[in-house]
Amino acid sequence: MTKEITVGGVKIGGGRPLALVAGPCVIENETATLRCAERLMSICNGVGISLIFKASYDKANRTSVTAFRGPGMKEGLRILAKVKEALGVPVLSDIHSIEQVEPAAEVLDVLQIPAFLCRQTDLLVAAGKTGKVINVKKGQFLAPWDMKNVVGKISSCGNDNIILTERGASFGYNNLVVDMRSFPIMRSTGYPVIFDATHSVQLPGGEGTSSGGQREYVEFLSRAAVAAGVDGIFMEVHEEPEQALCDGPNSVRLDDMPALLKKLKAIDAIVNQ
Repeated sequence: MTKEITVGGVKIGGGRPLALVAGPCVIENETATLRCAERLMSICNGVGISLIFKASYDKANRTSVTAFRGPGMKEGLRILAKVKEALGVPVLSDIHSIEQVEPAAEVLDVLQIPAFLCRQTDLLVAAGKTGKVINVKKGQFLAPWDMKNVVGKISSCGNDNIILTERGASFGYNNLVVDMRSFPIMRSTGYPVIFDATHSVQLPGGEGTSSGGQREYVEFLSRAAVAAGVDGIFMEVHEEPEQALCDGPNSVRLDDMPALLKKLKAIDAIVNQ
């Protein structure tokens, strides 16, 4: 059993029921972000699953220099603070540099380390020193057993509020695969493990100047991950994925979330009985 981590009013790990981290890939505007958060809260309340709302204020690792990155840190954090205040939901977003750590920690309940930065020692230590919950996405290039070293960097600061996220491993060019062994291996660190179901079906750079994706496989991988005993599921969602400004091809349509979450909750109940 993994350590129980508290994020606002949400409990992850420790044998707790499945938690959900979900929201749009990137903050497109205030109105759409609040609308998405409200809809997700309603859906999660309806199926009895705890929600942590996620949205990036800056997607610093887009494929093309011309791709939409978001509103930036200052405006993005303002919008996330509004979501948090209006709905009482914990919020999560990515940090990309040491300079972002302090202002982000003033608003966010969870500081997320992007997959490409999971070995950046100075960033991990700076984030750890805030005492905030730190969610680290396992790099596509990293073995699951190597995440113990990532955990060690954060815990060296006296912070054991750590969550690890699996998001697939690079498999040749423009493709990712999910090794189901990674869930028990990473959970052996003692910390909760979340499965990023939508980035795991991403086709990085698959569209030339943007990434492609295969959202039709999100449900299958999510069901398998929950059956393997993960503590939470991470999903990027959008009202109209075809119109999303980032990661549309691998985002789940909001209308599809209630049925999917009911299935995942049922599997989780069997696993934890």
